[in-house]
Amino acid sequence: MFFHQTNLQDARLIELEPRGDERGFFARTMCRFEFERHGLQGDFVQQNTSYSAQRGTLRGLHFQRQPHSEAKLVRCLKGAIVDVIVDIRKDSKTYLQHQLFELSDANRHELYVPPGFAHSFQTLTDDVEVSYLVSAAYHPEAESGLRYNDELLAIDWPIPPTVVSEKDANWPLISERSEALF
Repeated sequence: MFFHQTNLQDARLIELEPRGDERGFFARTMCRFEFERHGLQGDFVQQNTSYSAQRGTLRGLHFQRQPHSEAKLVRCLKGAIVDVIVDIRKDSKTYLQHQLFELSDANRHELYVPPGFAHSFQTLTDDVEVSYLVSAAYHPEAESGLRYNDELLAIDWPIPPTVVSEKDANWPLISERSEALF
């Protein structure tokens, strides 16, 4: 695996290192020891899969409040997505900055999302499957999010969102929050 720095503190884009022959290829998608050697969370306790039928579907921006914050390792298994992460760690030099990454079944890239980041993705094709590992169990009482169209974030989505859940469309704006994000 090749670990690439991003514009956001502690986040990494991971490129697989396929080893191939006439049958196809083999590649590691996660190795605890290699992740830890790069200063990343290496223990994951849960794996989730998301399926989206329509191009333009938007999910997120989600995060778990402390003490249930989680790291994620995100990979698009079918189709293509733009993955967006926002640093919500108040003490970070990249606080409230975001970055977009294209993840697809063609490029096979993974995105390491550290604890203290909000995470979202938008489907660029129909019939998209996304799989992600998380470092902490889900706690409904710790669930939170940012509104995908918050003007303070000014995220330039590649296509107009076509399907957004009611919950994701109604997260409070950052300017309306009285509590710290993270």
